[in-house]
Amino acid sequence: MLEISQVSKQYPSPRGSLTVLSGVSFSLKRGDAAAIMGPSGAGKSTLLYIAGGLEPPTAGAVTLDGISPYQLGEKELAAFRNRMIGFIFQDHCLLPQCSVLENVLIPTLVDHHDAEAPGRARELLEQVGLADRLDHRPAELSGGEKQRVALARALIRRPHLLLCDEPTGNLDEASADMVADLLMELHARQQTMLIVVTHSPALAARFPLRYELRHANLNPLGA
Repeated sequence: MLEISQVSKQYPSPRGSLTVLSGVSFSLKRGDAAAIMGPSGAGKSTLLYIAGGLEPPTAGAVTLDGISPYQLGEKELAAFRNRMIGFIFQDHCLLPQCSVLENVLIPTLVDHHDAEAPGRARELLEQVGLADRLDHRPAELSGGEKQRVALARALIRRPHLLLCDEPTGNLDEASADMVADLLMELHARQQTMLIVVTHSPALAARFPLRYELRHANLNPLGA
């Protein structure tokens, strides 16, 4: 279970403290999927990074399956993120010098005992329709194919929480629909907790839980 409790975030600015999040609270259980919408600069990505152990809140608490990531040491926090959380960003963030298969395997490199990782990577790449692209480099792929590689990479460790920051934002309509279909299909199959930040009403409409972040507050949207 993910629990965000009374989380606030402020940044210093020349005009004083800038409040991005103010007392935000919500929770997800295994299998839940939520979309977060809101205007640019509203703090959506900041909330996502706080949930994912990438940026500590100014106040409030975050727990994932009973563990408070910001109470961990630096090495323990990195290991926690690697084991428990998958990330997909608007930019696929693939390493250009690595093959498709190597990119998917990158999160597993810290675990030398994971002998099943190559098999899982191939299976995931087959599920996202890239079984014939294992040895290709990112430069040889389309934008939609790159994002499908990023999706497979995010799921390779079987994360409890999958966080997506505008995963279809840089894609054409057809590619965006394909990535969204795969995202929802693989989420349902793995029963992760899923949070997607998006500007796309069409993508948000696929989610049973929808929120809007505006004026530093998070509010549920009607079904």
